[in-house]
Amino acid sequence: MRIAAVEPFIVHLPVTGNAIADSTHQVTHWGVVGTRIVTQDGLVGYGFTGTHAHLASDRLITACIADAYAPLLIGEDATERSRLWTKLARHPALQWVGRAGITHLALAAVDVALWDLAAKTAGLPLWALLGGRRTERLEAYNTDIGWLSYDLDTMLGLVRGAVEKDGFTRIKVKVGHENPLADIRRLEAVRAAVGPEVRIAIDANGRWDLPTCLRFVHAARDLDIFWFEEPMWYDDVASHAALARASSIPVALGEQLYTLDAFRTFIDAGALSYVQPDVTRLAGITEYIQVADLALAHRLPVVPHAGEMSQVHVHLSYWHPASTILEYIPWIKDHFEEPAAVEAGIFRLPQQPGASTTLKAASMEAFGKALR
Repeated sequence: MRIAAVEPFIVHLPVTGNAIADSTHQVTHWGVVGTRIVTQDGLVGYGFTGTHAHLASDRLITACIADAYAPLLIGEDATERSRLWTKLARHPALQWVGRAGITHLALAAVDVALWDLAAKTAGLPLWALLGGRRTERLEAYNTDIGWLSYDLDTMLGLVRGAVEKDGFTRIKVKVGHENPLADIRRLEAVRAAVGPEVRIAIDANGRWDLPTCLRFVHAARDLDIFWFEEPMWYDDVASHAALARASSIPVALGEQLYTLDAFRTFIDAGALSYVQPDVTRLAGITEYIQVADLALAHRLPVVPHAGEMSQVHVHLSYWHPASTILEYIPWIKDHFEEPAAVEAGIFRLPQQPGASTTLKAASMEAFGKALR
């Protein structure tokens, strides 16, 4: 199954309510930036990374795919995913200029496209190609109801709707005000609104330092917080380990870690309890599996960050034995041939062959951006 063409693309899709914000980021669109890989017999695999729809940096990713990776892929056998991953990830010149960041995001897109091709060739959804599902119920937690850009009344209305109407039993609320007591007041209101049974996770998106986090967790001790995600700067292993030792609230992180080695460093330090790999930040499905297996070896749960908005991760989570929970953010789902779908708080098991990454042609045409 020889590769005939590598065709990068950039698609910018609008987010909920035209704009959202957390403690660190503000976005109006989500970037679906990746590539189609076409075989000589006409089969097409789709892979992509997720971005903040910043066109200049998105073009760096597609340039890496088109100018650096495509010449290494044309004519190769698309079934040899492991060898091709190593060929791209360990190419001496490319390794010199980046073992993370742009080259990794570009490799993520290529690797996912190759896995999508493999599953389509086998006529199987990705989870079945990998060996079948392990869990019967993949629980969804709703992140889209908890943005800091929502005032309290708006957020409480969305939270109640998610729980009472849509059947979610897990939600995530963003935190990260300059004064953490403002977040405590919001969380107290959320807990009062949903009662004691709904599990509430929180996410600071790397905003705070260790003293602020220690102050916050002390004030939040009676709120039954399920996990505290990305409390501090993403690479600060020592502070995360110190927080994990000092607080009964488990630490979760991983969306800003690009490599297996980065995850190993945090795990070895006892700096996290919930491991959150992302195929769009790691170098695709191939490296994601390595991280998930590392977590399993340490008996840590894997809860993927949905940078691809759950399209690929729903397959991986149904399959991998360390996963029973997955993030739900519905921004881009309706632009795919088989969207990630949640019913009564549970992800629907995908049925179509592939990795659920095939974009609708109409969406690519309507929201596509020029590569140059």
